[in-house]
Amino acid sequence: MSGDDAFIAVIPARHASSRLPGKPLAEIAGEPMVAHVWRRAGASRAARVVVATDDARIREALAPLGAEVVMTRDDHPSGTDRLAEVAERLGLADDAVLVNVQGDEPLIPPALIDQVADRLFDDPEASIATLAEPISDVETLFNPNAVKVVRALSGRALYFSRAPIPWDRDAFARRPERLETDAWLRHIGLYAYRAGFLADYRDWPPSPLEQLEQLEQLRALHHGHAIQVALARVPHPAGVDTEADLARVRALLEGQDREGDA
Repeated sequence: MSGDDAFIAVIPARHASSRLPGKPLAEIAGEPMVAHVWRRAGASRAARVVVATDDARIREALAPLGAEVVMTRDDHPSGTDRLAEVAERLGLADDAVLVNVQGDEPLIPPALIDQVADRLFDDPEASIATLAEPISDVETLFNPNAVKVVRALSGRALYFSRAPIPWDRDAFARRPERLETDAWLRHIGLYAYRAGFLADYRDWPPSPLEQLEQLEQLRALHHGHAIQVALARVPHPAGVDTEADLARVRALLEGQDREGDA
């Protein structure tokens, strides 16, 4: 990897979680969840992998692995704000690229981490890059928890919404039973940022659209920053938000361990 395409993977890991308290330390196949995410990030092309946390228990759990941990404040409203503090603490240049790898994605494919970084390197004028995948079913399209994105021909984001955009004026007069095209994209919450953008972002108040949709990436669009959106080259497995998600991931990874021991 050349210096021109070097990037840092940062894993924000909060111990407090409204749905699943202590989520980063949830045990999966003999290790805390955050350790699995750290290993996945380490398998990418990242020149450096950093876990950003506000809880000493997470630092202590990672110590036996030799993971680099940066302790951050405990009052950040979002993972993006936490990344901004990391970039400052590490003294990164404005053009340094950081990839935000969510701490609750123990199945994240390293190829997607590389892809989102590459997308930002491909567009020097973009401040952010992220990923999306086609939506094939009506339930996902109309689910407000599945964020939709519309792109320009250049691949840059035009808008993100919890609503089913674009709206098919004729077909959606009634809720359809199935989708006839692949015109819709679901946003995948994996981001690459330039450090200089992060320094600006944390000083901006939430934008009106961001507050309505509860989508922090709309703050960047509000301030005129470009967001590149690539179609994920491999499937993106769901992360862990609930106890049911945790049970699913445990069954999968523990099953892989048993196969490896056979």
